[in-house]
Amino acid sequence: MLMDIDVPAGRYVVAVSGGVDSVALLHALREQTDTHLIVAHFDHGIRDESAEDRRFVQELAKDYGLQFVFDTARLGPGASEAAARKARYEFLRRAQAASNAQAIITAHHQDDVLETAVINLLRGTGRKGLSSLTNGEGIIRPLLQVPKTELLDYARRHGLQWREDSTNNDTNYLRNRIRHIVLPQWSQTDKRRLLEIVEQMRSLNGELDTLLDENLESELNREWFVLLPHAVAREVMATWLRQQGIREFDRATLERLTIGAKIAEPGKVMDIVKRRRLHVTKNTLSLTPPWHGTTI
Repeated sequence: MLMDIDVPAGRYVVAVSGGVDSVALLHALREQTDTHLIVAHFDHGIRDESAEDRRFVQELAKDYGLQFVFDTARLGPGASEAAARKARYEFLRRAQAASNAQAIITAHHQDDVLETAVINLLRGTGRKGLSSLTNGEGIIRPLLQVPKTELLDYARRHGLQWREDSTNNDTNYLRNRIRHIVLPQWSQTDKRRLLEIVEQMRSLNGELDTLLDENLESELNREWFVLLPHAVAREVMATWLRQQGIREFDRATLERLTIGAKIAEPGKVMDIVKRRRLHVTKNTLSLTPPWHGTTI
C-alpha cells in the first residue's frame, strides 16, 4: 500500500523524527520525481539521546540528496504531549513558510487514528475530537489508512534503518497507555468498528461545519443562541470561535463561554485566549479586542 502513496506535484516539508513511520514515509515519497522535499526534524529536548536522532535524520537527508532543516527546544523530561506537539508544529509551520512549501507531510498512520480517537473520547473533546486526525489546513497525512504493521513490513523489506524513541514506552503518557495496554486487548473487529465510526463522524462533521459556516455571522443573535439546547450551543460556539480565527481553547473554556453567553448580564466580557474576548449585549454576541470592562 505504501508504494501507492501519491501527493500532488509541488514543494513539501516532510516531518521526519527518525522513527520507522517517518523513515518509511520519506523512502516512499522520494520515489516521486515531481515533488521537491525538505526534510524537517524537531528535537524536543526531552531525551538525552535526541541529538543522535537529529544526526541520523540529517545523514538520511544527505544520502537522499534532500534539503535538511531542524530546530531544537529544551522542553525537558516532564514535558506534556500537548506542549511537545505545539512546539513541533510551530517549527514545521516556520519551515513551511521559509521554504515556500505548499504543505507539511506527516507520517501519522492508522494506529495513530485509533489512539487519538480513544484519547479524545476519554477527554470529552466532542464531535471534533473523534475525527481530529485528518488532512487539512496545509497538512497532508498520506498514511492514515496504513496500519503500523505494514509500515514495519515495508521498512524491513527495503532494509531501512531507524531510531527508537525510548519515551514511546513510557506509560506515564496517556497515548502510550492506550497504545501498549488498551488497544492490544482489542480484536481486529473492534478496531475496524472504531475506524468506521471515525470515518462516519468525519463525514458528518464536514456536513455540519458546512451548514454552520454558511449560517454563522461575525456577530451572533443572542436570543437565537439562548434557545439552543446546551450541547448544540456548545458546538455552535466552538465552530464560531474557529471561524473567527480562535482555535486554541479547551473544553472548560468552551463550557464557560457557552454558559456565559446565555446567562451573563448585558455589557459583560469574557476572556478567551490570546487577548481575545467575548462581548455580550442584550441581543448579540461578538468578539472584541481587550478592553477595561467588567469581566466574568
